[in-house]
Amino acid sequence: MAKEFADGNHITPHRHERAQLIFAARGVMTISTAQGAWVVPPQRALWMPAGTVHEIRMAGPVSMRTLYVRADAELGRLPAAIRVIAVSPLLRELILRACALPLLYDERGAAGHVMALILDEIAALPSLALDLPMPTDARLLGLCQRLQAEPGDARTLDDWAREAGASARTLARLFHKETGLNFADWRQQARLLAAMARLAEGQPITRIALDLGYDSPSAFAAMFKRALGTPPSRYFDADHHVVTAD
Repeated sequence: MAKEFADGNHITPHRHERAQLIFAARGVMTISTAQGAWVVPPQRALWMPAGTVHEIRMAGPVSMRTLYVRADAELGRLPAAIRVIAVSPLLRELILRACALPLLYDERGAAGHVMALILDEIAALPSLALDLPMPTDARLLGLCQRLQAEPGDARTLDDWAREAGASARTLARLFHKETGLNFADWRQQARLLAAMARLAEGQPITRIALDLGYDSPSAFAAMFKRALGTPPSRYFDADHHVVTAD
């Protein structure tokens, strides 16, 4: 399936009987479930297991290419959990080719070979740490939701503990137990994912840095490069290029 979406478009919570590979040919998508949120930059894709309730928000104009995979085609080799994958040039071209094929294709012909190769590529490609795990504890979930909405909030864990009616030690223990991250790392990841969506919208780096709680654009750029290997000024130019598809 090939679809185009305007900036800010929101696909409300839903699920599919088949697994999905959701590819961003252009633009940035934030895909959320009850377990967390994942950012999908241009030329990356998200693997969504069958039956998972999810919603999608677009940052900038988005060209989405989606493949739906039957359970009997996975053969136990494809991911069991949601993950963002680094799409290879080969997989990118295969996705675009698949979207141009008819829905009812000859599984024993050339189209079937294309689809089989897609499954091989999905199974082999590495995943990217572009997720934000969400807790289930009510106190911690409320904190995380507020930080996700306002990632520039600079309050310390002690400040949040007083508001939540729990000790900072309790919240610190819950953070590690339920998200696998400490408070500082979780907030940094929330800021990183928010920054990618804002960069896709064309917001100035200085504004993004200050809005997200950094003292200077250079401090924000250093964090961004440390996490993703590319400075924010070059992220959408350096190792991504726009692909158009019919």
